[in-house]
Amino acid sequence: MILSVSFCFGFSFLLDNWKSVPPAQSTGIQLGDKGLLLSNALNRNETTVVLLEGTANPYGPRVVSIPDQSLLFYETAGAGFDLPPVPFSDDTPWFLKSLFIDIRLNAEVLQQNFAAGYIPFLIYAGSLIFLLCSLGFAIKISVWPLANLFIGILAFRGILAFETFLNSREMREVLGSFLGSMIPAAGSLNSNALVVPFIFLGLGALIHLYSVLVFAARKRSEDDD
Repeated sequence: MILSVSFCFGFSFLLDNWKSVPPAQSTGIQLGDKGLLLSNALNRNETTVVLLEGTANPYGPRVVSIPDQSLLFYETAGAGFDLPPVPFSDDTPWFLKSLFIDIRLNAEVLQQNFAAGYIPFLIYAGSLIFLLCSLGFAIKISVWPLANLFIGILAFRGILAFETFLNSREMREVLGSFLGSMIPAAGSLNSNALVVPFIFLGLGALIHLYSVLVFAARKRSEDDD
């Protein structure tokens, strides 16, 4: 848990200070010369935009080629465009899309807490990691290692979805109205900001207690045998 919190804090600190890193020096290489074609290479019937001055002036004059229509010339990028929507397709499976969405939302919450200060970030990230660490029993729930691996993945995925659910605006309002008065404020943090970490800590403590009781029961059964 300590290593996970340290890694999470270090990585967030690195990303937060990445904007202060000076940009790399230009090597003079220009990506695309005059007449650069912008189109979807996977679809030959796609609308094509020809940059007459290349990437040196990407918002300058251009020629637009639409299937079954005559060529259109525009002086600038925003001069009277009347183009059909670009039919980019996305064949990503639904479960991967939902996973990416939850990861992005989790990253935004961590970034917001980091921007609020080190203490709010450590409280939130520490409570979440504490809950994730309590799921250690999931990877030892059966005698089949592969089954344990998939059960552990599903458990972690469930916690990620549960976090997204708790951090939704509606749930924050509901939880804040019920638990806000029960949780004391900590310094600059109000009680509503501590509701979600409080839930993480409570669930993690209950799961840890369950794991300890199961271990004690198994140990006693082995001793009796």
